[in-house]
Formats: sequence, structure tokens, C-alpha cells
Amino acid sequence: MKKFLQGLCGGAIIATLAGLIGLGGAEFRLPLLKSVFQLKTLKAVILNKATSLVVVFFALLFRSYEIPLEQLWEYKTIIFNLLFGSMIGAWLSAGFAMKIDEVLLDKFIFVLLLFLAGVLLLEHLYLDHNTTPLFETFYLQITAGVLAGFFIGAVASILGVAGGELLIPAIILLYGVDIKLAGSLSLAISLPTMIIGFTRYTRSEAFIVLKEERNLFIALAIGSLIGSALGSAMLWIVSSDVLILLLSLILVISAYKSFHHQKKH
Repeated sequence: MKKFLQGLCGGAIIATLAGLIGLGGAEFRLPLLKSVFQLKTLKAVILNKATSLVVVFFALLFRSYEIPLEQLWEYKTIIFNLLFGSMIGAWLSAGFAMKIDEVLLDKFIFVLLLFLAGVLLLEHLYLDHNTTPLFETFYLQITAGVLAGFFIGAVASILGVAGGELLIPAIILLYGVDIKLAGSLSLAISLPTMIIGFTRYTRSEAFIVLKEERNLFIALAIGSLIGSALGSAMLWIVSSDVLILLLSLILVISAYKSFHHQKKH
């Protein structure tokens, strides 16, 4: 019962933050599964991916009350643009994931996340909430979107996450949209990418793990459902200013985790 309640509460807290910003929450859930529940890495990764799918799906659904799906469809060019690059990047990186030096990758991601956090804060503080796209020319936007999506898909595939921390800043900076809309667009891009990523594991292996940890997965799923609803509901009361600060903080925390991980090596 204690394990169930821990999964319920942990899943709810992580999904609340994820649903509010537009993330899957995998980066914060994986340490929980490893440290609190003492799961082996493969089990933790599979359970984490399955739970992230629940979060992303319901967060996108619940957020539609604030940002309707019809409104998202108006930005379908952004979705397909980044999704195309992301899926190619995720597919191609799968074969090279084991060949990349992990310490070097951690250092690169550490610098990248800090850079994105700094750019977001500087743009927000000094550019008077400017929502001008980085590139005015349509073809430059398309090219930049595909390249950004490719990079994000590759990194997310290697790290086993949805990549929302990178997608949201990319959408804001490249296309000049509000962070609340960027969060929903990120979820719409992440969902098909995560489904494809989850199928990389054999069906039998994935379902064996979910069967063995059925009670914990149910607890995480219920908590994630509740948290996604709470986080999405908070979109009505939390300003874009606060969301920018929260996202920047998450980028810094993620960078620290990457740096802390490389120090252990």
C-alpha cells in the first residue's frame, strides 16, 4: 500500500508540473523510479516511457479546454515541421546511441540547456515580450525547424525522454509563439514521437515489465491523470511570465543533473 501511495503522489506531483508547462516529466520521474522504488534501469526506462505517454496524452487533452485543438491545427506547419525533423533524428540516432561518448554528450547538453535558459530569460526581460519569429522567410523557418527537430529528436532518443525542455524553447524562439501555446504544440509533437520510441522495445518485453510492476504503473497512471488535470487547469491562473521562469528553472536543473552525472564518471 505504501508503494502504491508513493507512486500515486509522485506521479501526481510530476504530472502537475509537466501538464502545466507541456512536458512528459520523464527526466524527473526516472530518478524517482530508480531511487525510491529501486527498479533496474531497463524496468525504470520502460515504466517511465509508458507513464510519460499517459501524461502527454491527457495533458494535451486537458489543455484543450484552454487551448482548443482547432487552434493547434492552425499551427500545423510548426507541428509537422518539427515532427518531421524529430522523427528522422530519433530514427537515425538509435543506431549510434551506443557509440557516442556519454561524458562528451553530457557536457554538450549541459552547455545547451544553460544557453537556452539564458536566451529565454533575456528575451523575456529585455525584448518587451517580443513574439517575432527568428526568421521572417517561410523557407528559412522550415529549414530551421527541420534542423532543430532533427537535433531534438536525436538527443531525446539517446536520453530516452520526450524532449519537451528543448522543444518548447525552440518553438518560442523560432516561431515567436506564447509559451502556453508552445507547451501544447510540444505535446502534440511529442506524442507520436514517444509512441514510436516506445515501440523500439519488443512488445513482449514492454508488457512483461508493465505486468510485473502493474500496481506501481496503475498508481503512476492514476497520479499522472490527476496531475495532468491539475496542471492543465492551472493554465487559467498561471501567467506566461511565471511559466517562462519555471521552464528556465527546469532547464537549469536539467543542466545541473547532466553535470552531476558527468562528475560521477
